[in-house]
Amino acid sequence: MSRSDPRESQSPPLVAEVSTAIGHEQRAPASAEQGVPVLTVLSHPTATRAGERLLLEGVAAGREVSLSRNGPNFTRPGETFGQPLSDPFVSRTPLVFSPGAGGRLRLRVGEGGTRVVVDGQLVTSREFTPEELAVGVPLELSGRVVLLLHQDAGGARASGDTLGMVGESPGIRRVREHIQRIADLHVPVLVRGETGTGKELVARAIHQHSPRKERPFLSVNLGSIPKELAAAELFGVKKGAYSGATQDREGFFRAAQGGTLFLDEVGEAPPEVQVMLLRVLETGELYPVGGHAPIKTDVRLIAATDANLEEHIREGRFKAPLLHRLAGYEIRLPPLRERREDLGMLFQHFAREELETIGEAHRLTPKDPYAEPWLPAPLAVRLLRYAWPGNIRQLRNITRQLVIGSRGQAVLQLDSRLAEELDATGPAPKPAAPAPTAVARRKSTEVTGEELLAALRQHAWDLKLAADTLGIPRSSIYDLIDKHPNIRRAGTLSAEEITACHQACGGDLDAMVQRLEVSKKALNRRLKELGLSARNA
Repeated sequence: MSRSDPRESQSPPLVAEVSTAIGHEQRAPASAEQGVPVLTVLSHPTATRAGERLLLEGVAAGREVSLSRNGPNFTRPGETFGQPLSDPFVSRTPLVFSPGAGGRLRLRVGEGGTRVVVDGQLVTSREFTPEELAVGVPLELSGRVVLLLHQDAGGARASGDTLGMVGESPGIRRVREHIQRIADLHVPVLVRGETGTGKELVARAIHQHSPRKERPFLSVNLGSIPKELAAAELFGVKKGAYSGATQDREGFFRAAQGGTLFLDEVGEAPPEVQVMLLRVLETGELYPVGGHAPIKTDVRLIAATDANLEEHIREGRFKAPLLHRLAGYEIRLPPLRERREDLGMLFQHFAREELETIGEAHRLTPKDPYAEPWLPAPLAVRLLRYAWPGNIRQLRNITRQLVIGSRGQAVLQLDSRLAEELDATGPAPKPAAPAPTAVARRKSTEVTGEELLAALRQHAWDLKLAADTLGIPRSSIYDLIDKHPNIRRAGTLSAEEITACHQACGGDLDAMVQRLEVSKKALNRRLKELGLSARNA
């Protein structure tokens, strides 16, 4: 903003000048290994601009690049035309980016120019190291626009078809490339990634781009099926196989005939199911429980896990031949903390879904250019710096809570509970650093009933997240739930109670989980058994 703008008087005084001022050192162009410096819009008064990018190709070539209110243009990856930042609070006096020694990048703020905040401190000049650029540095401009300064080895080029996946970070572009490479082949795929990274979305994209796209796609979470029923659910049952088997059941494999079967949390498969899965993969035949004649099956198997299957093999909990068969092709999903440049696009995507539901989508494109941003810059930086242990699923949930909690208000409000959640873990770790665990591994007998209930409520009855928080294996949490006098499993709820709750909550699965206090996945399974549809499933 120029000094003539009266709004500048509202700004806090300049408190610090960070790093060295630009001197007369020889400029050093960025190396090919470091890639091209990029500025990605994370937050803007027009929220739909999140994800637009400016490639600082001049800096990579050893030249200066200037940035002001009026130029250059930010564009979406793959698009030719864009627009400058255009915010009236951003100055016409440019910020200047230039190459420094040793792969560093320099920022100089012109006199009377835009207020720039880095790490909570106003700056007039700053040097960024290659390590900082690898992680990404948020820049707050005039308290209204947040840009992420980072490196992109691929030059931030779009990957064409997004395959239904939001984002253009190098990690998600590689995932799309893997999907396109493998989709038309009849090869089993193992999708690995932390909880909440979108493994089922990848499986659906593979199916939708395969010759099987007109055939069924079935998703089965092995972690939500009681171990004693897993074999029957997957492979079917012959009448009379056990007490209660009054008729033949086809099972998920035969229901997915000609299509794709997605087995999530395959690391939770019981030993007998592992043997049967290996037989299907090796022979293309299955035996229903209680059956003696093999049945041919034509199903593409996609498995997913957030577990360390190699460690499970060493502990005797998973069969090495099965891993080798499942991983005919392996895709690894990056955690959200390694996709920080995608966070603005993802937040805007989820926010639009919620805003359209409540009739407030206009907040993403305000008509008054001087209006306060709907997503305040400090909140945007706070979201960016959070480690996101629950990844995209957690981002979606927090976005929903922010939107609904701020319904009817001009600006998003962060309540105390959400603030505590965002403060529960430290800042996002650097790439390649080991992901922090909530607590050290402990014995399930050390977990009190109060701790168990608090962890389940904290994570909205997501058993995996609760187990991680408590520092116990996923399998142990089921035993703790069974022993707790005030916690129920979804399988113990009566049809009448579920139906009544479904009506009271209008089919909102999240609201039902909060009221009934049971696992969301297991409750959704019960709803399907009862022929009831659910929102937010």
